Amino acid sequence: MGALPHCSDRPPAAPVTKEPAVHPSSTTRPRAAAPATGPAPQPADAPCAAAEQQGEPLRFPPGFLWGAATAAYQIEGAVREDGRTPSIWDTFSHTPGKVHAGDTGDLATDHYHRFRQDVALMREFGLMAYRFSISWSRVQPTGRGPVSERGLDFYRRLTDELLAAGIQPVATLYHWDLPQELEDQGGWPVRETAERFGEYAALAARALGDRVAIWTTLNEPWCSAFLGYGSGVHAPGRTGAGDALRAAHHLNLGHGRAVAALHATLPTSSKVTISLNLHQVRALSAAPADLDAARRIDAIGNQIFTGPILHGGYPADLRADTDHLVDWGSLVKPGDEQAIGAPIDLLGINYYTPTLVSGPQSPDSPGQAARHDAHGESEHSPWPGAEHVLFHRPSGELTAMGWSIDPSGLYDLVSDVSQANPGLPLMITENGAAFEDRLSPDGEIHDPERIAYLHAHLTALHRAIGAGADVRGYFLWSLLDNFEWAYGYAKRFGAIHVDYPTGRRTPKDSAHWYAQVARHNAVTALPDQH
Repeated sequence: MGALPHCSDRPPAAPVTKEPAVHPSSTTRPRAAAPATGPAPQPADAPCAAAEQQGEPLRFPPGFLWGAATAAYQIEGAVREDGRTPSIWDTFSHTPGKVHAGDTGDLATDHYHRFRQDVALMREFGLMAYRFSISWSRVQPTGRGPVSERGLDFYRRLTDELLAAGIQPVATLYHWDLPQELEDQGGWPVRETAERFGEYAALAARALGDRVAIWTTLNEPWCSAFLGYGSGVHAPGRTGAGDALRAAHHLNLGHGRAVAALHATLPTSSKVTISLNLHQVRALSAAPADLDAARRIDAIGNQIFTGPILHGGYPADLRADTDHLVDWGSLVKPGDEQAIGAPIDLLGINYYTPTLVSGPQSPDSPGQAARHDAHGESEHSPWPGAEHVLFHRPSGELTAMGWSIDPSGLYDLVSDVSQANPGLPLMITENGAAFEDRLSPDGEIHDPERIAYLHAHLTALHRAIGAGADVRGYFLWSLLDNFEWAYGYAKRFGAIHVDYPTGRRTPKDSAHWYAQVARHNAVTALPDQH
């Protein structure tokens, strides 16, 4: 392939440097629902729109980081090897009725024993980076005290293998697998867990800081707090609005403690971030009740984290919406918000689908009976202070998860976050889709739906970059089919198919397509499906 046009007047992205975090008043803007095709291109990205229309390759900035992501409990297996002790997901998945078909992560994809094969596949497909998570209960079995060198040795072997293959390791300290012993002592709703997390971060950094240059403190703390302690559809399966809010604050505090520990331990060239599943909230209409519903969901879905992490503190409307559920005055101690707001070097964004909401409607109105919030089914709401809000499933194509396919949501989200946080580089740390993938008679997995999904979302991301967003990388979710939490093994997100009984890996067509994107740093036209 020859030289590809980079259709943006913005200068190429410079290497990520440590810059002080800025604290504007808001991060995302709730808006009325937009058409699925997305907003019309703004003048700043007009060259990109023209390139799209002409079918030209869309080149990303030089140095753009292309990778794939996974999580420890979803892929590792080996849950009883080398000193690992149970996490809350071990306990939850072994509780009857909690996970589809009684599936567990006991074996998962057996990445613990097959990591060299998996790294070889990453190298084959030209990935520049691999985002993995560290199992807390594998490296510090009780969640406190000394580390397990045998557990750390696995991550040393993994990162050495990645570096030898020319792949940058990107480590996530916490992807939902709290050591069960800490949950037994109260879990994230108690302050002590945040302190233990800071200590764990320092231990991990001392062991792997010479190998790993980008560190993520938490992945999607919203899910940990509000699905784990609010609706109960995730581990540990508790259902208390007050506990969910307390968990959110202590996750934030744990993040702050971890940022301080990482900055004190790692080389100055290292980067620290957090990955948030920010909700691109859209009101069903411009009616006041619908706009207020969007405001409430933005507050509890986004600003409960972006407020203290990026903007200096919890917003007043969030506190007002929830002060009947938790005593914020006693929960947030002096100095907490300052600690949580310790500067980060990047902000990770996870995006899958937008969130469409309205105020209460008449009992026979569409959407009144079910909560289509894309976060599982429960009698208990994961939205404290917004329990009356109705969630609507947008029209159009859906993934196997029942999630609306809407790349305009990614464009809007990245644009909003970028505009609200000038000077803070962004990275897409998760984006992808589950479909009904099946082996064809030729032994291959043809997944044109996933290729189309990725093409549309990368095109939207390219437009956002062309309009001025400083985005430094993109991580596909996921490298492998895996244990998809409460859905067990029923949903497949991977670019690489896994036959669970045998562990056999088979790259899907989307893996080959994504490899071309990574190799050429550009999105090209969709392949002919005929």
